[in-house]
Amino acid sequence: MPPPAVYLHMRAVVYHGVGDIRLEDVREPKIRESTDAIVRLTASAICGTDLHLVRGTVPGMKRGTILGHEGVGIVEQIGRDVRNLCEGDRVVIPSTIGCGICSYCRSGYYSQCDNANPKGKGTAFFGGPEESGGFDGLQAEKARVPYANVGLVKLPDTVTDDDAIMLSDIFPTGYFGAKLAQVKSGDTVAVFGCGPVGQFVITSLKLLGVGRIFAVDTIPSRLEMARAQGAEVIDFNEEHPVMAIREMTHGTGVDRAVDAVGVDSVCPHSGPASKEARQKADSYKSELREIAPKFNPRNGNWNPGDAPSQALEWAVEALAKAGTLSIIGVYPQTMKRFPIGAAMMKNLTVTSGNCNHRKYLPKLIDMVSANIVRPTSILTKVEPLESVLDAYKAFDQRQAGWIKVELLPAA
Repeated sequence: MPPPAVYLHMRAVVYHGVGDIRLEDVREPKIRESTDAIVRLTASAICGTDLHLVRGTVPGMKRGTILGHEGVGIVEQIGRDVRNLCEGDRVVIPSTIGCGICSYCRSGYYSQCDNANPKGKGTAFFGGPEESGGFDGLQAEKARVPYANVGLVKLPDTVTDDDAIMLSDIFPTGYFGAKLAQVKSGDTVAVFGCGPVGQFVITSLKLLGVGRIFAVDTIPSRLEMARAQGAEVIDFNEEHPVMAIREMTHGTGVDRAVDAVGVDSVCPHSGPASKEARQKADSYKSELREIAPKFNPRNGNWNPGDAPSQALEWAVEALAKAGTLSIIGVYPQTMKRFPIGAAMMKNLTVTSGNCNHRKYLPKLIDMVSANIVRPTSILTKVEPLESVLDAYKAFDQRQAGWIKVELLPAA
C-alpha cells in the first residue's frame, strides 16, 4: 500500500455561517491548474465586503470557505504555464480573477471574465459566495491564485507591503468608481460613504481634477479623514444630506455622485433627515427581509444595515439634472429596489459594476512608487492574523480608528 498522504497546515479565517467566523488550521493549498501559483501571504486585510458576507446581506457563502480578497505576498510555487513569474517574486493579488484570454479580459473588463468563474458568468473573486466561484480567500498564510500569469503583478521595492495591500482592492475600486462617474475637470461630486473605498474615491477624484467634493457619512473618524483630504463633510445624523448639498450648490445639486456604501446602508436616527427615515421604516424592513432572510447578530456585532436603498435614494435626489451616478458599493442580486422613476425624470446616467482591478493596477502602482499617492494615509490599524476575530468585531462596529485594517499572516 502507498504511504498515506501528508498534508501541511496553515492558519486561516474560515466562514462557518452567518455571524460565525473562526481562525482555524486548514490544509495548505496546492497547484491544481498549469496557470496557478501558490503565494505565501505577507499582508492581507479586512474589507467591508467581508462584513456583508458575515452579516448575511450578501448571501450564498459556503461553510468552510476561507475569507478575504486582499493580498500581498511572495510567489512560492508556479504552474508550468506561468511564464512571467519566478519563485521569490513579490506580488500584489487583484481581488477579482480574470483569464486574460476572453474578449472581456482583453477589453479590460476582467471582472466580467467568461472563464474564471466555474459557477457561471458572474464576477469571480477570492473568498466570496459560491456564485463568485467558491475560491478560497486571502486571509490566510498561503493562497492558490488561479490565472496567476495574468492576475499577479510584481511590486517594485519602492512600494511597501502597507502601500501594496491598499492596491489589492480598495484603491483600484475607488479609482474605478471615480472613472465610472464620468467626471470632468471642475465637476462638483458627492461621495456617499467615507469608509476605505469612499476615501479612495475622494483621493481619485482629486487626481482627476474635480472642483468640489461633498463627503457624506456619520462616523466621526471617517468624516475627519475626508475633511483632511479636502472634502466638504456632511454628517447625515446632523443635517439632511440632500438639503445640505442643494443649499451649497444654490439648488442645482451635484454633477456626479458615487455610492460607496452598498447594501449595508443605514438611515439617520437623529437630525432633520430622521423623520423621513422613520416614515420609510416599514419599507426598509421589507427590503432587508428580501435581501437577507438570514442574519445572526451577536453581542453587538454582525447587524445588517437598516436601510439598504438609503444611499441610492439620497444620491439620486442630490444629483443635478443630467448628472451621473456611479455605484460601486456592493449589492447582491437579491437587491431589487432602486428609484428608477426619479432617476428617469432627471435624465440621469447610472453606471455600476465590480472593479476591473487588473486593468488599473500598473498605473496605480506607478503613482504610488512615484509618491503621487500615499495609500498608507488610509491605513489605520495593522494587526497579526492571530488577532483577526477581535479586529473583525472592532471594524464591524465602526469603532473609532478602525477605518482600514491590515492583517499580518506571519506575525
